[in-house]
Amino acid sequence: MRQPFALMVLASLAACTTSDYRPALDASVAAPSRSAANIARDRYRHPAETLAFFGVKPSDTVVEIWPGGGWYTEILAPLTRARGKYYAAALWPEGLKAVQALQAKDNATYGHVQVAAFPAGQGQPRVADGSADVVLTFRNVHNWRMGSRRQGVDYSLEAFTQMFAMLKKGGVLGIEDHRLPENASSEREKTSGYMKVSTVRALAEAAGFRFVASSEINANPKDTADWPDGVWTLPPTYRLKDVDRAKYSEIGESDRMTLKFVKP
Repeated sequence: MRQPFALMVLASLAACTTSDYRPALDASVAAPSRSAANIARDRYRHPAETLAFFGVKPSDTVVEIWPGGGWYTEILAPLTRARGKYYAAALWPEGLKAVQALQAKDNATYGHVQVAAFPAGQGQPRVADGSADVVLTFRNVHNWRMGSRRQGVDYSLEAFTQMFAMLKKGGVLGIEDHRLPENASSEREKTSGYMKVSTVRALAEAAGFRFVASSEINANPKDTADWPDGVWTLPPTYRLKDVDRAKYSEIGESDRMTLKFVKP
């Protein structure tokens, strides 16, 4: 008989030491509540390895910025359900529809998820300052740089400033994004969906963060970052539809930076 998932997570927590929460991460990645379509992308996104690099623990208060369709929500919600807290923070309220749909479908897994606005405007619900252990955002800095949903106005520094405020002292910011080669024109950050590591570091440091480390967990050397329709040429978007689809499928998802920062 298959062991109930809640018992699997508790058993994993019992196996963890102060410095090793990988069993709990693995159990959450294996959660039966995850969709088959999302599981199929694990080979590109390496969720357990990525969260382990950021040091995410089941007892943490975790904020995910712009969870989109809920890809990481399906992992972070079961991870934090027993002992931690999980906030999904996005454009209010339309950016949270996918998370709210998960809650409506499976309250046992997602009922504890709290929602907030990001960037938070006057009168909108926000993550309280100094309350988060970890803030995570996956493939979103390029959107802020491009001014998505802000009529093309770059609000990346504003975003980093708000993330800095919501973290506790010593809290971690984990960033994953599509990586633009350092020798490429910075103008391409405004249109291609790719970002330079140096740009992301400069934004984080301007907001007060200290850089800790980078990882090549999500690197893809096949991605040359010079596609005809930017990063959206590659899977999973395939913006060119059937044009050279086999070629782009073989390349896979984008080459990505994985960066860890801390609030001093």
